[in-house]
Amino acid sequence: MNDVISFTKMLISRPSVTPTDHGCQELIANELKKTGFHIEILPFEDVTNLFAWHGEGSSPCLIFVGHTDVVPPGELREWSTDPFQPIEKEGYLYGRGAADMKSGVAAMTLAAKSFVEKHPKHAGKIALIFTSDEEGPAINGVVKVVEHLKNKNIRPDYVIVGEASSNERVGDAIKIGRRGSMHGELMIIGKQGHIAYPQKADNPIHRSFSTLSALAETKWDEGNEFFLPSSFQFYDIQSGVGAANVIPGTLTAKFNFRFAPSSTPESLQMKVAEILDQQKINYNIKYNVSSLPYFSGECHLSRTCQAVIKEMDHIDCVPNTHGGTSDGRHFAKIGAQIIELGPVNKTIHKVNECTNIAELHQLQKIYYKILEKLFAIGDS
Repeated sequence: MNDVISFTKMLISRPSVTPTDHGCQELIANELKKTGFHIEILPFEDVTNLFAWHGEGSSPCLIFVGHTDVVPPGELREWSTDPFQPIEKEGYLYGRGAADMKSGVAAMTLAAKSFVEKHPKHAGKIALIFTSDEEGPAINGVVKVVEHLKNKNIRPDYVIVGEASSNERVGDAIKIGRRGSMHGELMIIGKQGHIAYPQKADNPIHRSFSTLSALAETKWDEGNEFFLPSSFQFYDIQSGVGAANVIPGTLTAKFNFRFAPSSTPESLQMKVAEILDQQKINYNIKYNVSSLPYFSGECHLSRTCQAVIKEMDHIDCVPNTHGGTSDGRHFAKIGAQIIELGPVNKTIHKVNECTNIAELHQLQKIYYKILEKLFAIGDS
């Protein structure tokens, strides 16, 4: 197989901070063209998307999904190496995107390429979708590419997202679903006044104490066997007018739900309204549902991945639904079986991000073997 470490290094060396691709997808496209992949570059506003495929059959159809953008490196002085100059050290590859997720992108790309080199007349279709806005607003990336697929009448049976899903070693965990995400902005309305005359004002900060506590302490649901209970977290609170002698008229608190399928945006919003009404406050509230939960469960794709990992790594792969959202959610609506399988996630979004070199080689082999199993090649 081609050298996945060298390819990952080439990707890391391109500072593709979201939504900039910085030529990563061109590098990938040129590699895939060598084995006859069809290439489409799909730009939407400032976001670059790559759709590459091989094979003319409709089924089975497997799509590898990933992103070439990375989060900003943060304070460079906190890094022990240049985040965009990949370095090998003590068995690890360091650099921004080493785990999230240029290593996964490289492993998927080269596994697909190697499979097609060996089995050029395979049944069905093998495709790859890479975007440059997964770490950003995620409005001009995979969600729009999925619409493009629907227009081309391409319906994937299987989707493998290369996010960093593993915990301690590659393959010890896969994601078979994700919770939904809903943001809210609560404005508690008081009455502005001079701080020396509080009897003439209505302080929204004081009113917020019991209200915010009531929301933070509420148990929203029980979750289930695969999903943790829905969580609620405040992440921003603003008030004040910039003067030390003024009681402000409003306080704004922003929050986020990560919710299990046992709740819906509507049920959560109703529960919030009940709590706020019990507090007898004057308020405005608005919501934004950024993603709905999805659950593939113990499907054929999940079982195949677990069997391959057991065969190659001699470990039991544990399926779960932990973590944030991913681009896998966009395929749930079109009926695909979805799993997330990628490197260890310990250093994602951190300084000195890194991935284990030996495990990255293994990840490429795992992807390759999954392809053989799903496309019934050889003795699989």
